Amino acid sequence: MSTSMRSVLPTLVALLLGYALMQIGNTLQGTLLSVRGSIEQFSPTQIGAVGSAFWAGIVVGSLWAGRVIQQVGHTRTFAALAAIAASVALLHLLVISPLVWIAARAVTGFCFAGLFIAVESWLNASATAKTRGQVLSIYGMTGLIAGIGGQMLLPTGDPAGFQLFCFVAILICLALVPTALSRAVAPAQAVSDTRINLVQLYRQSPFGVVAAVLCGITTSSFFALGPIWAQERGLSTAEIAIFMACGTLGGFLTTWPLGWLSDRMDRRHVIIGASGMAAAILLALIHFVPATVPTWLLFFYVAIFGGSVIPTYSIVIAHVNDMVKPGEFVAAAGGLLILQGVGSVIGPVISGVAMTEFGRLGLLYIFIVAQALMAIWGAYRSLMRAAPPTAEKESFTPEPPVPVGTQLEPS
Repeated sequence: MSTSMRSVLPTLVALLLGYALMQIGNTLQGTLLSVRGSIEQFSPTQIGAVGSAFWAGIVVGSLWAGRVIQQVGHTRTFAALAAIAASVALLHLLVISPLVWIAARAVTGFCFAGLFIAVESWLNASATAKTRGQVLSIYGMTGLIAGIGGQMLLPTGDPAGFQLFCFVAILICLALVPTALSRAVAPAQAVSDTRINLVQLYRQSPFGVVAAVLCGITTSSFFALGPIWAQERGLSTAEIAIFMACGTLGGFLTTWPLGWLSDRMDRRHVIIGASGMAAAILLALIHFVPATVPTWLLFFYVAIFGGSVIPTYSIVIAHVNDMVKPGEFVAAAGGLLILQGVGSVIGPVISGVAMTEFGRLGLLYIFIVAQALMAIWGAYRSLMRAAPPTAEKESFTPEPPVPVGTQLEPS
């Protein structure tokens, strides 16, 4: 390990431990709310709206949390938002109502946007040019592993009871401890004032802008309504947890290989291949897999699906970074995250409506359309504009869907 990497290790360990704990709580809560909502007779449209509300909160929080951090500091912001998020997790248990859950989930999204921004900006500012790639790679992989861990906690309690909601609140509260006890102080430059211009971003990368929205539609729909699809397929609570974890694990296993491949060829071709694979898997699931198929085969299918769609957003970011100027990286990442957030708000709503109208196949139809559109748009843009030479590319770094503290610039 290099000397520069050892110098940031104490900060890295404390922040990543806190980040992992809150991500475990967050992924557990997302799956739990879907399953519990179904138990409480919420319609798929209402459950989708709950999932969308989280991302609406993420988008708003992405635009405002940076200002809060600048006013009161990283540690106080982290503590305040974690306390609110833990309290709101219990509110879902106290008031069983779709409208209350939608409002509470939006507040949770706002809080988590601030929590993510505090961690990411602190890590970015603490790292050097030589260590930033390593730090962000560890950060991205930590988010995926924590996501798997959160899904696997679902069978430890009864979704119809109160224990799992308490686990969520406890995990988010425990996430405070490493950051609060760390002696590290966030650097003064840890939040960027760079402004986002979505019109300019589209001119620089039309494919990246559209693909970010489609990524949001697909991944948010999967995490919000995937548990309902599995439940309607007849899976038990433990099997639903494994099903969702397999999707995340598939993404974890393919992130590096697809990223490595995208560094050596046109990144759009990698995305086209991945989205085509996702659509093909879903078509096979609809037409060739009977309802009585062994459960392990469903796990296999969802792992391939997750391996195709989860890494795509990181490759989209890398593609856009190839197209923008070096000083615009932060604004470009922020713009893409807002676009992904917009897609993530839309996705669960339209997927919930599709499931209400067409049953569990409705969710698969939305996935197929989104992935097919991404492949078609990528093929068209590949014909319209050549990829940059390999030597001019930014190195691929896996990115979890985490907001950055930036502001919108009027166009």
